[in-house]
Amino acid sequence: MTHFIVLPGSGGSGPAHWQSRWEGADPAMRRFRPSSWDLPDFTDWLAALEAAVIAAPEPPVLVAHSLSCLLIAHWQRISQRPVKAALLVAVPDPASAVFPEYGMAFARIPEGKLRFASLVVTSTNDPYGSAEYAQARATQWGSRLAVIGPFGHINAESGLGNWPEGLALLEGLVCEA
Repeated sequence: MTHFIVLPGSGGSGPAHWQSRWEGADPAMRRFRPSSWDLPDFTDWLAALEAAVIAAPEPPVLVAHSLSCLLIAHWQRISQRPVKAALLVAVPDPASAVFPEYGMAFARIPEGKLRFASLVVTSTNDPYGSAEYAQARATQWGSRLAVIGPFGHINAESGLGNWPEGLALLEGLVCEA
């Protein structure tokens, strides 16, 4: 059985968010547990991700949204823990006008490819990061890219519900990895 670690962005992905819905429907999906969702502390989030990967019974698939996409880019450079793949949804651009000040510790994205299979998913009208920015990160990280249309920040406000199309993208990534 494939194990998944769900990594919400700041705020923690409430009950209407597709991550929470997926997690509630699949016991193989477990959320990582930093100390604070509302005021992300970079060091704490790195440690929480490391602990979640250590606790996984096999190399997991990471399912990240927003700020946690940047977290993964940092974590994979400092940890040697094995990961099967990463789904990176709504990668935020630290240079955007709406990027929060508390996220600036995550902003200096390491250069180079990720050390595992990955898929960047973006929308055409994300206020936190343009499709062009997502393309640049996908190229830098060696990730495939999926542009899904005008769905904002691909969160609960996007009206995706259970987001079966996203689940299909995740399943395809798992099959490729």
